[in-house]
Amino acid sequence: MTTVIRSCRALAGLALGVLSAPAGLAFLLLAGPFTLLPRARPRVLAGAVRLADAEVLRLRLLGEQEVSGYDGRRALRYLAWRWPVGVLGALVLFLLVAGVGSAVLIAWHWLRGEPFDGMAASPPLALYLLVAGSVLLFLEVMGLAGLAGLERRTARKLLGPSPTELLERRVAQLAETRAGVVAAVDQERRRIERDLHDGVQQRLVALAVLIGRARRGRSPELLDDLLHQAHDQARQALADLRDVAWRVYPTALDSLGLRDAVATVAERAGLPVTVHYGLDERPAPQVETAAYFVVCEAVANAAKHGAAGSVTVEIVREGTMIVVCVRDDGRGGADPAGGGLSGLARRVAALDGRFRVDSPPGGPTAVVAELPCG
Repeated sequence: MTTVIRSCRALAGLALGVLSAPAGLAFLLLAGPFTLLPRARPRVLAGAVRLADAEVLRLRLLGEQEVSGYDGRRALRYLAWRWPVGVLGALVLFLLVAGVGSAVLIAWHWLRGEPFDGMAASPPLALYLLVAGSVLLFLEVMGLAGLAGLERRTARKLLGPSPTELLERRVAQLAETRAGVVAAVDQERRRIERDLHDGVQQRLVALAVLIGRARRGRSPELLDDLLHQAHDQARQALADLRDVAWRVYPTALDSLGLRDAVATVAERAGLPVTVHYGLDERPAPQVETAAYFVVCEAVANAAKHGAAGSVTVEIVREGTMIVVCVRDDGRGGADPAGGGLSGLARRVAALDGRFRVDSPPGGPTAVVAELPCG
């Protein structure tokens, strides 16, 4: 249904473009020469901007279109390049109307038992027209799609952001990304400090207390019990320290690669995790690290906060992007602005990637990261 509505909107946009092309051409012919007059030039350029604004509204029917920052001169240039596209659109739509009209007339005459243009209805002729009509309809649809693409490309080239504006956007994006990376690193540092202080340090203190009590103990039974407790504390402290080191950087990424590192995350998750790994080659180290942390954080959230029963991890390559998708069947409601997910978003953005979280209340939750790899 959505495809039908979108197609109807695009068809309406192309039809309106047939009507706006003569208007743009008439404006160029009547008002264009006045741009040579300094006093009349501002009014002409303002009129061109108004016509371009109307074109932008029409182009929205063809889909999202990035246009911004155009002035009168660029609007005038767009009108000059756009009217031939409108003429081409008129021809394509005329062929569509002519074809549909002919098919309706043929069907109307043959259903009434009358010949059409001297052709009586017969199965071979009907089959021939059906095949030929299907081919022509396919070519017409391709022509309409190409025409819509030409409209969008013309608008993007002539009304889209200028190279200077694109450069300014890129600088702003890099500044934002840098600030995000600094914030993410600072957040990760605080988390490591908290883990060391609340986990490892407390266990080492308990270990020291147990050893001290053991040295002062007089009973062999008490000494044996204290040494046993001290041994347990030492093992737990080592486990905590290993977990902290693993969160800082998993050494398995260097030695085994992303596939085995993700498999290790699945084994340690505490719930069923299915991994679909579809990469033929190892990604770049920074991409591999970001993909790993996306999987690690998403799986941990599903287990700790999402009340999920199972998780599916999919890592595939789509064109020049590596897509990491983690889905769980939990209760949803994950907050993308939360500490862990926002840190992942900043980490992915630092690589010029895209990150999104789809987690409606009631679930399921999908965490998707697209990382450039080429």
